[in-house]
Amino acid sequence: MQLTQIDRVSEITQEEFREKYLLQSKPVIITNLSHQWPAYKKWTWDYFKEVVGNVQVGVYNNTRAGAKMPVNGADDYMKFGKYLDLIRKGPVELRIFLFNIFKYAPQVIDDVNFPEHLARGFLKKYPMLFVGGAGSIAHMHYDIDMSHIFHTQFIGRKRVLLLNNNQSPFIYRMPSTVESAASFVDWHETMDTEHFPALKYAQAYQAILDHGDTMFMPSGYWHHMQYIDSGFALSLRSLPEGVTAKLNGLYHILGLRGFNNMLIKLAPTWWYHYKRKLANENAAKAMHKIGITA
Repeated sequence: MQLTQIDRVSEITQEEFREKYLLQSKPVIITNLSHQWPAYKKWTWDYFKEVVGNVQVGVYNNTRAGAKMPVNGADDYMKFGKYLDLIRKGPVELRIFLFNIFKYAPQVIDDVNFPEHLARGFLKKYPMLFVGGAGSIAHMHYDIDMSHIFHTQFIGRKRVLLLNNNQSPFIYRMPSTVESAASFVDWHETMDTEHFPALKYAQAYQAILDHGDTMFMPSGYWHHMQYIDSGFALSLRSLPEGVTAKLNGLYHILGLRGFNNMLIKLAPTWWYHYKRKLANENAAKAMHKIGITA
């Protein structure tokens, strides 16, 4: 895999952001963007326990979904406060994603400033909290709504691997899904190019996010994230410009996800293996186009 460090800037103008990153579909980390937010110092484990500790949440382990698991199916459920106590004690491979904290504690929205000087079309009713114990993993995928993401890390560190959507064949994208058939666990140390040879030719970005870092992730970007320490992050979502881009997001949510879940119910074992077969075939075609014989 050909790795490049994600650009880091302390601050950025609207013009520079738009020309160098938004229009180029290129990620960037803005290190000081969140430092003036009340959340930067206010958001702690104890604060979240106080405001939303009694909310029941779905938790996810590091095991990848099997043949019969629908998209986003939780592995267990528990009170948010109990979960926070659990991951604060030490490494726990459990995470929470797409937790809309503002739904349960509307006052928390005052702790965040949407970066509207950089982008438009923020989905202000759907900021999402992501929480993970040290060692927990969000396996390689891209977000199904195709939004631009401003992902701000709070407490702890997170290791990130990003790829433009045009790299999909090289990382074994499974058809009718937003998932990769390849494994990226411990990708920074080793890569399974024996079973997934096309990975050697994928172009990717890497970074480690720390408290207060805001990563801009363009629409459709693949991402794999591993919590180095227990921590949490907030994603602010912004719709991409243009009708075509918005319709693509709608198609992903209503069409692609529904079709995939339908086949998981009707023919789980066949569909599980067929998706992986097509992913391998498409990867071989992609290598052939650049003159590589699998």
